[in-house]
Amino acid sequence: MTKSAAPKRHLPTSPFKAPVTRAPKHFAVGDQVTHDVYGLGRVVGIEDGVAALVDFGSAQTRILSPYPKMTKL
Repeated sequence: MTKSAAPKRHLPTSPFKAPVTRAPKHFAVGDQVTHDVYGLGRVVGIEDGVAALVDFGSAQTRILSPYPKMTKL
């Protein structure tokens, strides 16, 4: 039997800070982006909430959401 990882709730009386939840990144077709591994690229396709197809010049790569290594320029 395996347990699913339920998110821990923050108690208002806790002396520790509440965890910060980052807003999901949103990209649109035509956005110029940079990726930690692939470098500079341009978004050429979007699979809504699943992935982004990015053209990095030498190759097109499908980057999966939540895009931890990709930022919009």
